[in-house]
Amino acid sequence: MSFTQHSLGSRIDQHLCGFLETWRALVSDPDVEAAYGVLNGFVLGGGKRIRPQLCYWGWRGAGGDDCEEIIGAAAALELCHAGLLIHDDIMDGSELRRGRATVHKSLAALYEGPGAESFGQAGGILLGTLSLAWSDAMLSSCGVDPLRLRAAHHIFDTMRTEVISGQYLDMLAQLRAGASVDEALTVIRLKTAKYTVERPLQIGGALAGASPELLDSYSRFGVPLGEAFQLRDDVLGTFGSSSVTGKSALDDLREGKHTVLIAHALRHASPAQRDRLRRWHGDPELTEERAAELRGILLDTGAVAEVEAMIEQRVREAVTALVEAPIKPEAASALAVLADRLAHRIR
Repeated sequence: MSFTQHSLGSRIDQHLCGFLETWRALVSDPDVEAAYGVLNGFVLGGGKRIRPQLCYWGWRGAGGDDCEEIIGAAAALELCHAGLLIHDDIMDGSELRRGRATVHKSLAALYEGPGAESFGQAGGILLGTLSLAWSDAMLSSCGVDPLRLRAAHHIFDTMRTEVISGQYLDMLAQLRAGASVDEALTVIRLKTAKYTVERPLQIGGALAGASPELLDSYSRFGVPLGEAFQLRDDVLGTFGSSSVTGKSALDDLREGKHTVLIAHALRHASPAQRDRLRRWHGDPELTEERAAELRGILLDTGAVAEVEAMIEQRVREAVTALVEAPIKPEAASALAVLADRLAHRIR
């Protein structure tokens, strides 16, 4: 493939950098500028650029040419993602993201005193909302034909409704007795599969005037691949190395996240294993020693093996859909590479 994912990521970053710099100059207060600096550092300081890349290849797959208009539209998805991540880290009480302090922790560190933590959280909510607003502004001003932009914007609106609904369901699962495998998969589908893969592809396709048939093909490819992506994320969130993933491997367990892993383990656990899972999963003071015992239960109950099998099944389903899709060859090749990378990544 002559067009590398690295060069695409660089172009997206350049567009983001120019956009953020323009808006950063709007307010001259030094403390506001410091906050903008934290936001800029978060947006530009890491991330895989998965959603913008998929948006780009959704455009190319529908016959769109390589141009700056699609780079701008694709970059808007990264601003949306940044805003949602900032809010997600506040809700989860996370201290690390991409190996660095989360935005709300970075804001709190700018000040001293008993109110610093509350200020950091409030400031993080504002910066996350600002990033979401800017994503709308960037997409709306990308320069694509207005009729196609309107169709794409409808998908963008649907995507945001789905991901927020999925996040709410994820929070509800922590209050309930324990999510079933089906319930956990519903959260994955809304919060990740559609948001990460299906909708970005369809947004890019709609911007290029894709046929309904191609948009349906993007769905048949995107939903199973997106599910595989989140299932891999759940495994990494519990078993991954923080030095590689950039996040603590204790966060999901301390938060009490009701993943498919946990649902499978609860279904197949012995009474003693089930008691330990229910006692320690969701304990904010969970020690590494107890976490190691929980990981052992996930392995011993076959939950990890089951999730790995689910990942492979979904990758096969996605690849089959891609082979059958009426898509331009270069885009199909790029998406095949991305599919393997997303499902089998280590970070």
